[in-house]
Amino acid sequence: MDKIYVVFWTQGGNTQAMAEAIGEGIREAGKEAEVVFVTGADIEALKAAPKFALGCPAMGAEVLEEAEMEPFVCDVEGFASGKKIALFGSYGWGDGEWMRDWTTRMEAAGATVLNGEGLICHETPEEDGLNACRELGRQLADA
Repeated sequence: MDKIYVVFWTQGGNTQAMAEAIGEGIREAGKEAEVVFVTGADIEALKAAPKFALGCPAMGAEVLEEAEMEPFVCDVEGFASGKKIALFGSYGWGDGEWMRDWTTRMEAAGATVLNGEGLICHETPEEDGLNACRELGRQLADA
């Protein structure tokens, strides 16, 4: 069974709920999902993986979380070329600039961002948002 990693950072649990729903979608598509907080992620496993998902909420002035997720994403940029990556996260303000910037970064590093954009949910994802996350997981599994 193919394992697909879903690596995320969360503060209030919204992005974690999204990550878990993406994991459900991956499993529904018949693949194994490993949903893990960024500090527990195995960077070597990601280097070997053809596809994975990364999630982080918008922080501050619509940026990635700076202490743990930003350094991790910098590492991923070094081996992202040729990978298929699903991006996701929640936000409380703004218009999704952090996700557009993140998508641009991953594409500049040579990755293919699934659907050409990240999936965002405002605040706590409701059922429609969780369904979109499950669908993203199924798409990633089939990519």
